[in-house]
Amino acid sequence: MQSPESALAAIRVEGVSKRYGQIQALNGVDLEVQRGEFFGLLGPNGAGKTTLISSLAGLTRPDSGRISIMGRDVQGDYRAARRQLGVVPQELVFDPFFSVRETLKIQSGYFGIVDNDDWIDEILANLDLTSKANANMRTLSGGMKRRVLVAQALVHRPPVIVLDEPTAGVDVELRQTLWRFIKRLNQEGHTIILTTHYLEEAESLCHRIAMLKAGKVIALDTTENLLDQFSAHTLRVKLSSDAASESHAEKEIAGGWQTFPFAEFAEVETLLARLRQSGQRIDEIEIGKTDLEDVFVKLMQGQGH
Repeated sequence: MQSPESALAAIRVEGVSKRYGQIQALNGVDLEVQRGEFFGLLGPNGAGKTTLISSLAGLTRPDSGRISIMGRDVQGDYRAARRQLGVVPQELVFDPFFSVRETLKIQSGYFGIVDNDDWIDEILANLDLTSKANANMRTLSGGMKRRVLVAQALVHRPPVIVLDEPTAGVDVELRQTLWRFIKRLNQEGHTIILTTHYLEEAESLCHRIAMLKAGKVIALDTTENLLDQFSAHTLRVKLSSDAASESHAEKEIAGGWQTFPFAEFAEVETLLARLRQSGQRIDEIEIGKTDLEDVFVKLMQGQGH
């Protein structure tokens, strides 16, 4: 029997596996994303993220397991499940023969939707595409084409939106415009699933995060708990170039910076005293906290608790 939480899940992935020849792309993935969540799906290249997204969209059929979107089975009730989902793909795929508005009208037609000009206008305005509404797709810059991909994913007002590397190679202005709109949609109740290599985006936007490695979920928790798992602070010091080099740093960074992990702030004076006693001269000091990139690297290296 399903728990009340499971019944309300926007996405349920149960024991999903997929193999391509010798490559095990997905290996028994279990995952639930609750309605209204802003959820991060992270992992290195080849971890299985794209295969999982393709399976959600019904473009790839898993070898085993089950996927449902808003309670609709992706294999058994494909049309209903697909209507619940909007996917912004990583690749810039477009038809060069139509204008932006025509492209969005055609996309609406795939879902049997007509007379939705007001919603199309709202999407165009929120993605700063109004001035390009009648421009041919092939005349747009890469950043503008990516905005149209986002607009296409939203024309049928899907309750679940998957963003696959939506800000890869785009400028800061588009990033800010996109996140403003997506955060608004999330606040209005849409479920957002984000894959990104910009881990600072995931850290600031996502409520929960799943990390994939070699087709398996190796971490699944709130962003806060993942950060707490590796809660050591770091002391970063820039040592004078003419000082001795024996510093016992955890790692050395370009530009003469070295980092030392510590758990309690009382340890900072001890670390600095040790540097002075070894003949080091300190030019600059910074204190930082663990970020999601640190967590990601350590988990991928198998250092999880």
